[in-house]
Amino acid sequence: MVAAIDKAIRDREHLLVQAGTGTGKSLAYLTPSLLVDGPVVISTATLALQNQLVEHDLPRLAAAVEPVLGRKPTFAVLKGRHHYLCVAKMEHADEEAPSDTLFDDAPPKTTQWLGEAGRLGKQIQRLQAWADKTATGDRDELDPGVDDTAWRQVSMPARDCVGAQRCPYGAECFAEASRARAREADIVVTNHSLLAVDMLAERHIVPPHKLLVIDEAHELADRVSSASQAELTPDAIERSSRRARTLLPPAVVESLAEAADALTVGLAETPAGRITADLPDLLRQAVTVTESATRAGLTAIGDVKSDDPDPVRKQQAKAALDDLNGTAQRLLEESDFDVAWVEKSDLGSGRRALVVAPLSVAGTLAQGLYSDRTVVATSATLTLGGRFDTVARSLGLPAASPAVPAARTGDAAAAPVSGDGWTSLDVGSPFDYPRQGILYVAAHLPRPQMSGLPDAAGEELVKLVEALGGRTLGLFSSRKAATQAAELLRARTDLPILLQGEESLPVLVRKFREDKASCLFGVMSLWQGVDVPGDSCQLVVIDRLPFPRPDEPLAAARAAAVDATGGSGFASVSVPIAAVRLAQGVGRLIRSTGDKGVVAVLDSRLETARGYGAFLRNSLPPFWYTTRPEVAVGALTRLAGK
Repeated sequence: MVAAIDKAIRDREHLLVQAGTGTGKSLAYLTPSLLVDGPVVISTATLALQNQLVEHDLPRLAAAVEPVLGRKPTFAVLKGRHHYLCVAKMEHADEEAPSDTLFDDAPPKTTQWLGEAGRLGKQIQRLQAWADKTATGDRDELDPGVDDTAWRQVSMPARDCVGAQRCPYGAECFAEASRARAREADIVVTNHSLLAVDMLAERHIVPPHKLLVIDEAHELADRVSSASQAELTPDAIERSSRRARTLLPPAVVESLAEAADALTVGLAETPAGRITADLPDLLRQAVTVTESATRAGLTAIGDVKSDDPDPVRKQQAKAALDDLNGTAQRLLEESDFDVAWVEKSDLGSGRRALVVAPLSVAGTLAQGLYSDRTVVATSATLTLGGRFDTVARSLGLPAASPAVPAARTGDAAAAPVSGDGWTSLDVGSPFDYPRQGILYVAAHLPRPQMSGLPDAAGEELVKLVEALGGRTLGLFSSRKAATQAAELLRARTDLPILLQGEESLPVLVRKFREDKASCLFGVMSLWQGVDVPGDSCQLVVIDRLPFPRPDEPLAAARAAAVDATGGSGFASVSVPIAAVRLAQGVGRLIRSTGDKGVVAVLDSRLETARGYGAFLRNSLPPFWYTTRPEVAVGALTRLAGK
C-alpha cells in the first residue's frame, strides 16, 4: 500500500485502496504523506479515527522520521467553525440563552422552564470560566463537556460568521487561529463533512494541498449528500423572524409569520414521503410566500458593514434568511437533478420538514474532488461483488472494467488494477477468515416478508444464542425487530440482554465488552460503530439483508431514475447499498488475529436469491461458508466450551 501510494503521488494518478481491519492502513498512508513536498490533507469520517491520527499515529511517525528528514513534520486538526468557542458570541451568551433553545416556546416560569434555564446557566458559567484559560477554544478539549444546547450559545456556524475582518473580535478568533495553524502544517487532519462543505464552497476552506487522503471513503458520498441537502420548517422561519425582528419593518415580520403558518398547513395536509411530481398546491403556495418574505427581509437588512453597531447579530439574521430564501428558490425550480420529500416524526416535538437533496453527488465529486491534487481513497469496504466499479462511480470516477483480485492472506498485495486516470489495489487482510470465522446463512427459513422479527427467525436466534451462552451482537433492520428479539431472549433465557435506546450507546458497548454472558441488540448505528475484539463478541446475528426501505426518499428516487433509463434501479442502487451495509455489519466479528466466531444471517435470500445473493456474498470477507444449522450450532457450542 505504501508503494502504491508513493507511485500514485509521483504519477499524479488517483488511487482506490481497499484495506481490511488490522492492515495498518493509517500508517501506510501517513508514511508516504510525510515525504510529500507540500501540504497533505487527511479526511476521516469518524471522530475516533481523527483522534487516533493526531494523538497517536502522527506524533510517533513525526518523531521517527525526524532524523531522516532533518526536521520534525508538523500537523494540525481542521474542524468546522461550530467546533470552536466564538469570542463574539461569548459576550452575549447570558442574554441569548433563552432565545434559541429547546425551551424557547415553553410557558414562562414553569418548573420545567426554570429547571432547564438553571441548568443551562450553570453550563454557560463553566464555559465562561473555560474561555478565560483555553488556548484553542476547541470543544473537544472541554472536560467535562456541555450539551449541544449550551454549546450553541457560545459557538458560531460558518454561515453566521461575519469574517475576521468585520468582526470586532476577529484578532482573538479561535476558528481563525486553527485555520492559520492548518495553513502552516505539513499534514492537516479534517473530516468528511468539512471536506464536503469545502467542495461546495469552491475549495476556500481547506488549505491548498498536493495530496488528499480520504479514509473511510465509503462514507464520503453520503456526507456530500448531507452537505448538499436543505430543508424548510415552520420553526426555522419563526426563529429567523425573531432573530431579525429588530432589523425588519413590521410588514416583513408579518409576512414571515404568514409563511410559517402556510408551511405548517401545507406540511400537515401532505403525507410523509417523496414528492414524485410537482409540489402540491398548498406546499407550493407556502414555499412561494417564504421566498417572497425572506427576499424582502434580505433587502431590508442590506449589507453587513464593519461599522454596524452589531455586525455579528446582523450577519446571523441575514444568514438565516438567506438560507431559507435559497432553499425556497431551489424547491420552486423543481429541478430534475433534485429530490424533494416531506419528513414527519411522531417522536418528541413532532417535527415536520420539506426537504430537498441532490439526486446524485457523483457530478459534484467529479468536478470538485480531483482537480489540482492527487486523491487516495481507502476503506475496508471499497469493492462490491469483487470490483471497485460501483464505489468508483459513486465517488465521481469513471468505472474500470477489470475485476479486482483480492490479496490472499499472507500475500504482500494484489497487483494494482488501472482505470481511466486512477488505479485500484486490494491489500487483503491480516486475518485468516476461513479459519477464524464461519458465515452461516439460514437458508431453510422462509423469505422475510413483514417488518419485525418472524417467529421462525426468532427460534433460530434463540438456538444460536443459547449454544454460545451470550457474547452476541444482534444487528437488526428495524427497532421493532430489535425490541422483539430482546423481549424473546429475556423471556427464554437468563442472559443479560442489552437493547439500544435503553441506555446510551457507549454505556451499552462497555457493558457488552465487560460481561461475556451478555447480548447487545440494536439497529443501523451498531452496524459500523461497535469495535469489540476478543471473546466478548463471538456471534454476530443479522436478521435480514439491509436493503434501503421503500420510503427512503433518496434511494427510491435514484432507483426510479435508473429504471426510467431502462436499467434496474434495484440492481444499481438498492443492492450496492445493501452490500456496503452488510459488509460493515459482518465486519464487527473479526477485529483481531485471535478472534473467532460465527456470523449468522437469518435471511435466506443471501443463499437463494439469483444474481444479487452471490454479489452480496462476494462483497463479504471470505469466511468458511455453510447453510447447515447444525454446523453453526456445533461451532458455537465448541466456542462456549460446552
